[in-house]
Amino acid sequence: MAAVERSPTLLNHGSEDEMECRGYHTNTHKAILCFCLVFLCGGGPVGILLALLVFRWRPDWKLRATKSRCLLYKADAVLLKDIYGQWWTETVDIIYIPVDEFTLHVPDWLAPYIYACPDFHLDTKTQTVAAKQYGSFAQVAEGVDCNYKEEDREEEEEEEEESTSLTSTSDKKRLCVRFFQHQHMRYIWNSRTSCFTKLRGLDQTPCSYFYQIAGMSREEQDRKRLLYGKNSIHIEVKSYFRLLIEEVLNPFYMFQIFSVILWSLNDYYIYASCIVVISVISISVELYEIRKQAESLRDMVALEAEVSVWRGDNVYEAIPGQELVPGDVISIPPYGTMMSCDAVLITGNCIVNESMLTGESVPVTKTPLPNPPPSESQHPPMYISEEHKRHTLFCGTQVIQTRYYGGEKVKAVVIQTGFATAKGELVRSILFPKPMGFKFYQDAMRFLAVLAGLAVIGFSYSVYVMISFKASVKDIIVRALDMITVIVPPALPAAMTVGSVYAQRRLKKQGIFCINPPRINVSGKTKLVCFDKTGTLTEDGLDLWGVVPVGMSVVKNAADLPRGPLLAAMASCHSLTLIEGKMTGDPLDLKMFEATDWLLEEPGLENTRFDILAPTVVKPVTADTFIMGGSNQTPYEIGILRQFPFSSSLQRMSVITRTLGNRHMDVYMKGAPEMVASLCMKQTVPGEFHNTLMRYTLQGFRVIAFAWKILDTSIKFHHLQKLQRDQIETDLTFLGLMVMQNALKPETTPIIHQLREANIRTVMVTGDNMLTAVSVARNCGMVLSKDTVILVNANPPEEGQPAHITWTYSEHPAENSVLQGEAPPPDDKVERIEDPGHWDSGADVSEPLVEYDMSYQAITINEPEGTYHFAVSGKSFAVIRNHFPDLIPKMCVRGTVFARMPPNQKAQLVESQQDLGYCVAMCGDGANDCGALKTAHAGISLSEAEASVASPFTSKIPNIQCVPTVIREGRAALVTSFGSFKYMALYSMVQFVSVITLYSIDSNLGDIQYLYIDLAITTTVALFMGWQEAYPKLVPQRPLGSLMAPVNLFSVLSHVVLMIAVQVGTFLYLKQQPWFVPLKPDPKSDNILCYETTVVFSVSSYLYIILAAAFSKGRPYRRPLYTNYVFMMSLVMLLGFSTLLLLYPFTPLAKFIELKVDMPFHFRLILLGIISAYCIIVFVVEDFVVGSHVLRKLFRLRKNLPKNKYKLIEKEIAENPDWPPVGETTYAGGEKCQDSSPS
Repeated sequence: MAAVERSPTLLNHGSEDEMECRGYHTNTHKAILCFCLVFLCGGGPVGILLALLVFRWRPDWKLRATKSRCLLYKADAVLLKDIYGQWWTETVDIIYIPVDEFTLHVPDWLAPYIYACPDFHLDTKTQTVAAKQYGSFAQVAEGVDCNYKEEDREEEEEEEEESTSLTSTSDKKRLCVRFFQHQHMRYIWNSRTSCFTKLRGLDQTPCSYFYQIAGMSREEQDRKRLLYGKNSIHIEVKSYFRLLIEEVLNPFYMFQIFSVILWSLNDYYIYASCIVVISVISISVELYEIRKQAESLRDMVALEAEVSVWRGDNVYEAIPGQELVPGDVISIPPYGTMMSCDAVLITGNCIVNESMLTGESVPVTKTPLPNPPPSESQHPPMYISEEHKRHTLFCGTQVIQTRYYGGEKVKAVVIQTGFATAKGELVRSILFPKPMGFKFYQDAMRFLAVLAGLAVIGFSYSVYVMISFKASVKDIIVRALDMITVIVPPALPAAMTVGSVYAQRRLKKQGIFCINPPRINVSGKTKLVCFDKTGTLTEDGLDLWGVVPVGMSVVKNAADLPRGPLLAAMASCHSLTLIEGKMTGDPLDLKMFEATDWLLEEPGLENTRFDILAPTVVKPVTADTFIMGGSNQTPYEIGILRQFPFSSSLQRMSVITRTLGNRHMDVYMKGAPEMVASLCMKQTVPGEFHNTLMRYTLQGFRVIAFAWKILDTSIKFHHLQKLQRDQIETDLTFLGLMVMQNALKPETTPIIHQLREANIRTVMVTGDNMLTAVSVARNCGMVLSKDTVILVNANPPEEGQPAHITWTYSEHPAENSVLQGEAPPPDDKVERIEDPGHWDSGADVSEPLVEYDMSYQAITINEPEGTYHFAVSGKSFAVIRNHFPDLIPKMCVRGTVFARMPPNQKAQLVESQQDLGYCVAMCGDGANDCGALKTAHAGISLSEAEASVASPFTSKIPNIQCVPTVIREGRAALVTSFGSFKYMALYSMVQFVSVITLYSIDSNLGDIQYLYIDLAITTTVALFMGWQEAYPKLVPQRPLGSLMAPVNLFSVLSHVVLMIAVQVGTFLYLKQQPWFVPLKPDPKSDNILCYETTVVFSVSSYLYIILAAAFSKGRPYRRPLYTNYVFMMSLVMLLGFSTLLLLYPFTPLAKFIELKVDMPFHFRLILLGIISAYCIIVFVVEDFVVGSHVLRKLFRLRKNLPKNKYKLIEKEIAENPDWPPVGETTYAGGEKCQDSSPS
């Protein structure tokens, strides 16, 4: 038994998909016992039906009840538990894969997944041979860490040895592979790691492997497809009948059916019929929406295209895209195509539109995967899709054009198919969204549990009362069960979502689309917003301010540069392309190239001037520069032969070119100045490099550096595709700087100010230069003029020195900052900068950028007066995560500028902020921010697309105005959801008290009375409460996020007490009247027409309406109640009709509703007076007591410590004025030393 009761195995360890896995196998005796117990205890067939329903809702219970725990390799079913606490059950199946030989010929892709099965025996030696023979692929299967004990593995091996004979008695040549499918992903039994492994194609495979593939035969492809499945993202569109059955069988509608049957048994036919009609309409609309969404998603992902597959030699075969498998080599057609798989490019270039995945419509150039020569000292570089995005063609992206060399085709190797592709992952995130873990929904479930407890009490009381009145068994059961439908309102789940549904519609009208409505409520709790810089805070377009060549003064017009390496670098170092005659590409590249006044020509089939290559050609547009010398000389043209695209992690791009007529080739590089300078020869970098760079970046300019070198003439054209970046991006000559002006969008500063006023932190997360980002942060108001920025520069361990952090004040540019919302006039500012003239050579490029001369230090050496902010680079953030993890919370709490951050670090930062209790919103353009947008609680992508799968929210508004809009609507939706929930809870409590009161005299409300309360009042009110629009201004106080917060509990309990007092008080007051005649219960009658029922119904009718108005608060999160015109009209009409029923119930109406008409008028007026007093008290309690700051402060006195971690960190920082140690260096391990450097 010890082997069975071990801890569960971990799958996908350390990832978002991490799951606990437990094995179960069929136990016939246990299943029969379960059936018998259910049959006997549940009353025969009814018990069986109930058990089937429960098992449908909780399949994990069914698994535990009918199967037994076992070792994983014996399991025919698995029980999975994800990191969010959700349980899943999946069936383990077996694939039979034929092989060519009976023993040794095991395919490399199958070796790790072999499982001994009855009709084929693969002994250990054979398996070992296969593993050695195909070791490169075997590594793929071993990339998952399984929490598996050694003794368990040994026991499995022993049992497996016993279960398989030494030789096979069968002559079938096939292998068995065991697997289960979870959320469209296959998990294969891995005999080496003794656990299930997610099937992941060719990710994490040596880069050299892709260049060794020589095509795949159809037979091998067919066998692989048995393992990987079809290459299709199949979205099942269920029939209306099947949807109807599945929808009706959910708990909500089953409770509705139960209620309708109960009401019919109780002769409430009219009310039951109305509920049936409403439910049918509701189900019909819901089924239509579900099917429509499924059809839309199916149409969005549907892709039927033929693909040309290489079969070896020069043989290509056109096959349907669904037949592709990992390892296939495909040819990309020159006219472009839509990718139906993820593939890594191995020859040629592709220009791709990835807008569907990223929301970014600028085409991207893809280049072949690097294939560096093997090194004995280092492990071979592995292909990782996240790191090699620039070499990967992702499924769902449009290949616009291809670039190829001579007659060679553009080829790519398939690495992922189906739901394992990038597009498949995004579709899976839509089909299986991550639970938000929002406290509101958790508290709602607890509240329902409380109501269920009250229902049990009401049930017990009803049974007691009915027995005391000697009612029949049928009446006792029906009345008691009826109490459950009273206390747990069937419409409660729908009422909880009404706020987000209406908010989603309002957002859509404002150009903001939401594909995940529950995120709207969550966005209302936003405490921190991260912004990308370029294209989000600043304009998309960059204007060239000037060029600073080495050894020359600033050149304002790039076209005036003399012909030479710098001008050639600006004309050729880019990834621009012509699409339908229009030049497209990165906005920075466009501005740079346009400034040179050169022409770009795409290659044509007739273009042979560059030998066998057909490169993109750039050349001057003017006649005097078109010819290099005399009229008989060679035209001045530069062919771009090879591109190394821009990489966020490398912070640079480079090209290999050849000038027509030259024997040698040139390398041009552009990128982050610090990075480019570090790759140049030291003697070519000007001595004033750091000061010059700082002078521009401090004023918010974006600065790009250029470098160049001549390649050895021994390098020929056929060597180009084998050259690696690190071979050419060394020992370059520094050429100069290009200064780009990137103005703030006019909306940026007012919105940042608005968020600051609302006490919402704003953080910049950018890939740009640190000092440029700091300047933009000051200009837009993220950092105020009185605040100080501390640059955190962390360095990893090197040369025996531990990792260390230096803390330095940034210059305080209070005098230079412009805080009015637009970029300062660059011409005026930079002209005040002292012209560096001829740069001195010999700069120490390893010198940190934050170190500068004493004239700057003197400005900020005094202790800051305002708040301080941290500015952290991506490199420093990585060092701090690895060597100073205890400082990450402080970086998140005080960090305002995060620069040079690659996409994965942006997502890591958001996760770190969430770990501290921040509700984080992220706003970016969707290109490099996909990970962060999906990770954030409220990711907002600025895109022209109507909806992007890159983030929950997509805004057509191309600026950050959408951020406060989303937060305001989120707050309104959250308050509406709270109000609706509280109203539905109080509605059930009011009705509970009414029914309990009437049960005590063997009476009840009438059918029409129930109809008026539940349909005319409650349904109307619940429907229109959500129409209240968001308040136009953000306030500092965030709405409560928990139903169990003391303020909310006080509100609900106060109204419960008031409601009970009014209902019981008026009931007792009725009994004091001299004209009152008590009801004499008649066992043969419903006992509805009596004074008690009339008073209880009349009074309670007002309570529902008054409570609805009280819970529809306006400011500070919603517009005033009177602006919700439809809701106000409904309240007025309902109040008017209720008053008519109370004061003047004319005979036909009273008879229809079953009211007594002979109550004295003065008594009716007294009841109206009591109700008016109750109305006043309710609004006083809700608006002036519950909403008061005094009450909140009283409840806060109970709190010893803040619940959110970030508040504890803020408190810790405030109590330690000596931290951070500015001017000192902090070493890993706790050491500190005084910084003795002059800066």
